[in-house]
Amino acid sequence: MAFGDKSTRFLKQTEVDQKWYLVDAQGQTLGRIASQVAHVLRGKHKPIFTPNIDAGDFVIVVNAEKVRVTGKRTELKAYFHNTGYPGGAVFESFKEVLKKNPERVIEHAVKGMLPHNRLGRRILRKLKVYAGTEHPHAAQKPVAMPVGK
Repeated sequence: MAFGDKSTRFLKQTEVDQKWYLVDAQGQTLGRIASQVAHVLRGKHKPIFTPNIDAGDFVIVVNAEKVRVTGKRTELKAYFHNTGYPGGAVFESFKEVLKKNPERVIEHAVKGMLPHNRLGRRILRKLKVYAGTEHPHAAQKPVAMPVGK
């Protein structure tokens, strides 16, 4: 059975062209930004999407400290981790994390939307998050990525 030109073409990692995008998180909702950033990081916006290849683009998020959440999430949302020692459970509220390390809020939200395997960890390395407006990636000439409200 010959398929000719109608067979599916799967990319190799060396054939992927990756771009850089810039996202301004000021006044944007956390979940909406995270889902759109995860979509671009994964490469699902490209017609050449291949599930087992890192075909996505790099994303720079600025103004992470000015991201917002809806409803009472500012008071109720909590982040959990365990130190590994007995009694080492640590809970931090959204307010505390946003004040202490605002980059972690966006990184955590995007990480939950990526595959939970080696590919997901590799994709997450292409996410660059900064609390303020400055970033050291001007040489890559990032293009502004439109994000919906």
